[in-house]
Amino acid sequence: MLHGYIPPHRFLPYLSWTEIDALPDRENTVVVLPCGAIEQHGPHLPCSVDSVIASGVMGKALQRLPPEVRAFALPTITYGKSEEHLHFPGTMTLTGTTLLATVIEIGESVYRSGFRKLLLANGHGGQPQVLEMAARELRLRHGDYVVVPHGVSRLPSAASKQVSDQEKRLAMHAGHSETALMLALAPETVHMERAAANFPPPFPIKLLSPDGRPACAWTARDFGPSGVIGDPTSATREQGEEILDTLAASWVQALTELHALRWVVRDEATWGRGHEQGFIQTAATVAA
Repeated sequence: MLHGYIPPHRFLPYLSWTEIDALPDRENTVVVLPCGAIEQHGPHLPCSVDSVIASGVMGKALQRLPPEVRAFALPTITYGKSEEHLHFPGTMTLTGTTLLATVIEIGESVYRSGFRKLLLANGHGGQPQVLEMAARELRLRHGDYVVVPHGVSRLPSAASKQVSDQEKRLAMHAGHSETALMLALAPETVHMERAAANFPPPFPIKLLSPDGRPACAWTARDFGPSGVIGDPTSATREQGEEILDTLAASWVQALTELHALRWVVRDEATWGRGHEQGFIQTAATVAA
């Protein structure tokens, strides 16, 4: 079914429009938009990694969320901005402008439906800037809109204790943590017999990059033909389940606090475009 990893009772499209119109406290209900990508992840992982992890982590968190914390998820955006992986077959990319427009227009639809809190849960490292731009644009248009762009794996989890110092410093793609999470979420798609480590050379200008991570623009092909940037070889399903469990716990806390958040409301005229405003049907009007 369409909900995938999201619990059906937390999947907004499974409600009718009249049920959505009747939801209590829509202004504090958190709408979660997982944002992923379809791009190469080395010979051992499927191209769906970022979309699976974004929806899988948020689905696990929503499953654990207390009933009194109102939150629903939308279908995952499975195509992202993935130009850094264009050298590899299977990479399906949008341009940054297309993704930006897509997220803004979905955000407008969320707002038009009466919701005022939107979490952009990002699973792809190549597009946080685009999501940040979309969030700022939506806030400029609507002074009572709380839009949070955040990486799904950037909350506290067990991942940091599982990996080497080299992995912490230089791994960026298809390494230990992504492989472990995929072993937990979609083990049938992982081929550990093909896994091999590959790291970029440390960036030589320490003033620009104290940890050696590339400070210049890069593509995955710059670091070799495999598409891997990290060391997936020691990843296990048990490690992935631990990461998933601890990430989900962190997101339960974050969603709970976002639901309770009361943020600044800006009453003055918006910088948004006038044609984004208009009539919205209500169930009460139909009944009359």
